[in-house]
Amino acid sequence: MRVGIVSFAHGHAYGYASALQKINGIELVGFADDNQERGEKVAAQFQTKHYADYLELFDQDIEAVIITSENSLHMEHVVSAARKGIHILCEKPLASKVEDARKMIQVCKENNVILQTAFPVRFNTPIVNAKKIIDSGELGKIIAIKGTNRGTNPGGWFVDKEKSGGGAVIDHTVHVVDVIRWYTGAEVTEVYAEVDNKISEYDIDDCGLLTMEFDNNMFATLDCSWSRNKTYPTWGDVTLEIIGTNGTLAVDAFEQKTAVYSNQDGAQWDFWGDNMDDALVADFIKTVKEKRAPSITGEDGLKALEVAIAAYESSEKKQPVSLV
Repeated sequence: MRVGIVSFAHGHAYGYASALQKINGIELVGFADDNQERGEKVAAQFQTKHYADYLELFDQDIEAVIITSENSLHMEHVVSAARKGIHILCEKPLASKVEDARKMIQVCKENNVILQTAFPVRFNTPIVNAKKIIDSGELGKIIAIKGTNRGTNPGGWFVDKEKSGGGAVIDHTVHVVDVIRWYTGAEVTEVYAEVDNKISEYDIDDCGLLTMEFDNNMFATLDCSWSRNKTYPTWGDVTLEIIGTNGTLAVDAFEQKTAVYSNQDGAQWDFWGDNMDDALVADFIKTVKEKRAPSITGEDGLKALEVAIAAYESSEKKQPVSLV
């Protein structure tokens, strides 16, 4: 299968490219990147070709593409790929605007191409094991969930609202909302949020607290922030405390590590756990080969994005926002 990647603006592109190289039968046709220096560097690193214009890449008779550009460019790149009949794995959030995400989904349907949203946390072993316990009914009826998704401020285009659509709230809300929806099958009906800039020097939200109500009478809270300092040993943080009528379950997606302490480097984490990027990309490639519905759809990406956008609206209005 011939596959390409559009943009290395997002750091996940490197993991996805490495994942593609591990799959038998995949030809990495090339990378499209409007940053000439970056594009040439990664093309040399992965021994493939750099295209300055993504349309040139789409003309190479490729079957699938991974979109890892700035959030504001997702719609342009996805729509162009779909109209070429190319199947798509799109980085989260699906778009920077709800109306863009809806158009992307519609155009992919019209052109009969797969649109999968990149939510790699669904392939994390602790997260998967928690779903098995929930599905077994052992916890009883789920009545509340407390979640966190915290990390360091990535800087760059992530703090440019025109390119990102927002800061920590849009970046970190979508992961946890997707997992909660996947766990429970419930949809968010109302969002109340407090969003602010409290930590960094950038003029963008770096912290947020959300309260969500669901159509099954469950509620959830979420701390979505860039609250870790620059030297904090982290690549991510997703925790969930799931409260059921028969018990409580705590999940830490990134606990697969060993803490290492030294006089020279201070605290560091030696990670030994899941490579979620590998599993996500393998799942996407299998989906394309088998021409089946994606495990994580464009609609899943849209639903998570709607909650993040509602959080901004709620914070601005200082009142709950309905999604019904």
